[in-house]
Amino acid sequence: MKIDISRRIGRFRADRRVVILLVLIGLGLAGRVWLAEHPEHNPWAPLDLRDPVGWATEAKLLALRNDPAQCRAALERSEIAFTSLDPAGEGACRREDRTRLDGYPLSPSTPAMTCPTTVALYLWERDILEPLARELFDSEIEQIEHLGAYSCRRLYGRDEGPWSEHATANAIDIAGIRLSDGTQISVLDDWDADGPKAEFLRRARDGACDGFTTVLSPAYNAAHADHFHLDMSARWRGVCR
Repeated sequence: MKIDISRRIGRFRADRRVVILLVLIGLGLAGRVWLAEHPEHNPWAPLDLRDPVGWATEAKLLALRNDPAQCRAALERSEIAFTSLDPAGEGACRREDRTRLDGYPLSPSTPAMTCPTTVALYLWERDILEPLARELFDSEIEQIEHLGAYSCRRLYGRDEGPWSEHATANAIDIAGIRLSDGTQISVLDDWDADGPKAEFLRRARDGACDGFTTVLSPAYNAAHADHFHLDMSARWRGVCR
């Protein structure tokens, strides 16, 4: 009798392991199906900027910083028009990655930048600036005014020290926004003012911090009194001032 009970217990344990294994396989298959339907949460799915923001989006965007080919593939996959330009410059100001967004509302013109910077700029305009313009002014973005992207110089124009992200066009300085209803929003004139223009600028700055690795505004220092500095530095993450 004891031997029979022991055998039954042994079979029960084996059956339980089989059941657990089948449950795990079922959960794995269900998870694969769910991830296929929600690529924004799937770390292995190629980045498509048309997908909503998900758990894996930030990691995918950060991965673009050191991989221009992967970045351009993401632009193509997302059906975002751009032009790839030949490398230019030399030394610390050598620009291997020169990517220009086509049809983007930069003024006075759309400069060539690194591909990760173009991606961050595209998302900032689409996901932050446009909704803010509609919410606060019932209008749309007409132009994003900038002070330049490329400048072969060290930080703050010093003779020595670290090179600026502008030296490789991995940054852009934004001076203001013009809306389709004619509203002009200036970083220099409106940052410390009251009303919707100041609110627009502060929320635009905060929103940029979700996409760019470095965001510097007039709140940082006097050198940024008239612009937002936005860059995709690979050295750090989360500088938002």
